[in-house]
Amino acid sequence: MIDLPVPQFAQEVVFVQAQEVALMQVGGGTIPRRESELPLPHRRKGKADPAAGWNGQGKPTLERPDLPERDRLADCLAKAASNPDAAMVEAQVWLGEGRSAAQQVRANHCLGVLRANAGDFDASADAFAAAVAGIPAEQEVAAVPLMAMAGNAALAGGKADAALGWFDRALAVKGYADAPALGAIQIDRSRALVALGRTVDAAAALHEAHRLAPADAEGWLLSATLARRQGSLALAQRDIETAAGLDPRDPRIGLEAGVIAVLAGRDEAARKSWESVIAMDRDGDLARTAQSYLDQLGPVADTATPAAKGEKSGS
Repeated sequence: MIDLPVPQFAQEVVFVQAQEVALMQVGGGTIPRRESELPLPHRRKGKADPAAGWNGQGKPTLERPDLPERDRLADCLAKAASNPDAAMVEAQVWLGEGRSAAQQVRANHCLGVLRANAGDFDASADAFAAAVAGIPAEQEVAAVPLMAMAGNAALAGGKADAALGWFDRALAVKGYADAPALGAIQIDRSRALVALGRTVDAAAALHEAHRLAPADAEGWLLSATLARRQGSLALAQRDIETAAGLDPRDPRIGLEAGVIAVLAGRDEAARKSWESVIAMDRDGDLARTAQSYLDQLGPVADTATPAAKGEKSGS
């Protein structure tokens, strides 16, 4: 029997990218948008120019120039990708400017992402929790994405119980109607349930994820993995085919498809799946895993008959 290590039912932290986070407002009027913090351009003393923000005495007037507004959260997260240290300073300064928890929501949001990127998942979960706490109860719908982020940070930190609490809390919020997002939370919830050994509940969570977000390949990949672990190879094959149809370029799907195939005795199908992983991931960890599986599988069997071999050698 081929000795295949079981691919993990991964505990992944999925954080919203900067361009997506820019669209995530924290409720109507909860945190007023700030004007640009850029300094006013230097001007010589001279004629008053109220429109430019100067009074002719070399001092700024109370009227600020009509500068375009920035999304400070998006800026902070974009900086996190290129200069994490500078982004951390920006987040801490921004946090200090807030006079109340409500004014610190977006700063804590950025801080949570930064802490997670640095691998400090406990601090990340604390920052997201502080962001959630700053959102008024009547605007709780706006806190749902932050609850999910807190849950993912807790899960990545090995605290599956705390993660499950956050996911359940997010799903209990009334009025949140983004079905794909709710499906993603159910997927993350299934990870927490697997970590807690509650595989039946995890399967139910994934079933609900399929209902809410049928086009989410991640959910189908995880349900295929779970079914394979439970020995339901027919169900695993069905779900991995659905996942592959939705995202044929995901090497994780190809890796799992090969494991399911080899366990079902379909070695050549497994070989093709793992070869596709190597082609897609090249020098990545998944490609190395796929290559180790292929090495265990051995070379392609020579199925030619002796007669056919003789004819070929005599030609």
